[in-house]
Amino acid sequence: MIQEPESNLQPVDARLDLVPTNPGVYLMKDASGSIIYVGKAINLRNRLRSYFTANPQGNAKVLAMISHIADYSFIVTSSELEALLLEATLIKKHQPHYNILLRDDKGYPYLRITMNELYPRIVKAFRVGDDKNEGARYYGPYLGGDLFRALSVLRTIFPTKTCKRVFPRDIGKERPCLNYYIGRCIGPCRGDVPAESYRAVMESICQFLEGKYSPILQDMRRKMEAAAEALKFEEASLWRDRIAALERLMENQLAVSSKDSDRDVIGIARNGTETCIQKLEIRDGRMVSSAAFFFPEEQDDDPELLAAFLSQYYPNAAQIPGEILLVKEPSGRESLEEYLKTLRQGRCLLHVPKRGDAHKLIELANENADQSLRRHTMLGGHGQTALQEAIRELAQVTGAAQGIHRIEAIDISHTGRQDMAASLVVFQDGKPASQQYRQFKIKTLETPDDYAAMREVLRRRLARLSDEPFGSRPDLILVDGGIGQVNAALTVLAEYNLAIPVAGMVKDDRHRTRGLALPGGETLELRQRLEAQDAQSMGLLRLLTAIQDEAHRFARKLNQSMAKKRTIRMSLENIPGVGPAKRRLLLQHFLTIKAVSEASLDDLKNVKGLGSAADAVYLHFHQEVH
Repeated sequence: MIQEPESNLQPVDARLDLVPTNPGVYLMKDASGSIIYVGKAINLRNRLRSYFTANPQGNAKVLAMISHIADYSFIVTSSELEALLLEATLIKKHQPHYNILLRDDKGYPYLRITMNELYPRIVKAFRVGDDKNEGARYYGPYLGGDLFRALSVLRTIFPTKTCKRVFPRDIGKERPCLNYYIGRCIGPCRGDVPAESYRAVMESICQFLEGKYSPILQDMRRKMEAAAEALKFEEASLWRDRIAALERLMENQLAVSSKDSDRDVIGIARNGTETCIQKLEIRDGRMVSSAAFFFPEEQDDDPELLAAFLSQYYPNAAQIPGEILLVKEPSGRESLEEYLKTLRQGRCLLHVPKRGDAHKLIELANENADQSLRRHTMLGGHGQTALQEAIRELAQVTGAAQGIHRIEAIDISHTGRQDMAASLVVFQDGKPASQQYRQFKIKTLETPDDYAAMREVLRRRLARLSDEPFGSRPDLILVDGGIGQVNAALTVLAEYNLAIPVAGMVKDDRHRTRGLALPGGETLELRQRLEAQDAQSMGLLRLLTAIQDEAHRFARKLNQSMAKKRTIRMSLENIPGVGPAKRRLLLQHFLTIKAVSEASLDDLKNVKGLGSAADAVYLHFHQEVH
């Protein structure tokens, strides 16, 4: 039962001795009585006492939550598992501010097969509904394009109903449609197709969506052979075409495991502003679905985040596999396994692989999480309105009186004294315009100097301000760095007598975008505003993170290319008798250094213009032989 305080006037820590030591769930409340946090504990008294000590421990989010506690209540449970089940229910019901929340995401639809009906339908759904308990089956969530492709493939392989007739109400009322006559529907509307035959087709569709292709193929081949033996060649050809379509799909699907097992694989990516959890569905060794979920970066560590995701996502999941691979061990692993076992009504192992094929799947999930987070950030999250608000706020704080449509951002990248490079990335109305990106090799410097490099790049850019293919005049120039880089940019703008707003994108000591350095010398600390619950700062911080990360990525891309070329140049030009001209001859002839190293002496002597250097090249790569 819920235990409420006897008096709101009594300090919240004065009643701790009355709290039992049983397992249970506790609810923290603010001064208005709103529930701000729901947690579970094996020992309620000890857990609550930890919040009300003189020096409570925790990250900034936990300490902020403690500072807002005005009251609490608790519910005693009979076991830790029961506490976990109740905690997930209460979090979903109350959506407390300080809990990690998995919110409904209408960007990822499901396929619903209404197997709870006599004549099941294939329906698009935006969340798993209560009819799952009655027999309906859900598959996904899918990205929008993946759902469209899944439906297209379904209708190619299986004779499915696509009309709007409702069965059994409309059986026999109208003639079958064209799909029946071309073999794309078994025609339940005629009235001579038993419900069992129609349901058998839908069961095959469910098998297909679960990635169980082998039994479907075997059944199709058996039916094709039976039709051929009965001299029903038209029917046999239909089965042949369906088999071919399914085999093409299997060839195109990514086979990620040598084991024909069912697994979910959970990866994580962070960018300092938001966190992405990526779920890959592996069925019969093939990846059949992928979905990403995004959370604000709130200093929750990976074990806590994974535990919250598992306990909130899987109660409504379309399917729970027998194994879930995780990048790290979640908090309360044993109780979570029991929880998932209860939901699945069968064993469900949580595994953190360190090596082998399973670890490669984790790396694949992390890579997909990185890509999903990058797309999500660059596209301004899911809200176009939020992106527009962020652009308006950026215009206001940078003094862009005419508004902002085109943003150009410059980042300098170098490796030691060599390979100095820069990038210029363009965001149009808050979204990346990658076809207008530019890369620069720093030409005027012998030693690294970020300020001088910034001035060189900006001069080269502004010299082509009227060059239409290079892009129109920017409404805002962002530089990677603080007031020093901003001043370097302002110097060049003054040379060209241009009044284009400039600001610097600064990072904190954890390499996260933290705010904007403005020309007056002040820094707009967006991350501090965000941590103080200023929701408006999230959109602007997300936009700046996307721009800064993209500028850095693009600059590093050129820098790495230059470093690779320098390595190739040095490795060949270190050979006696080989200079730039003969290095180019070797690479033109053999294409790669590996091919040069594996070439025989005769092959090297056949390179026109190499001459006596052929012997030196051969000896360089075959010293162990001679």
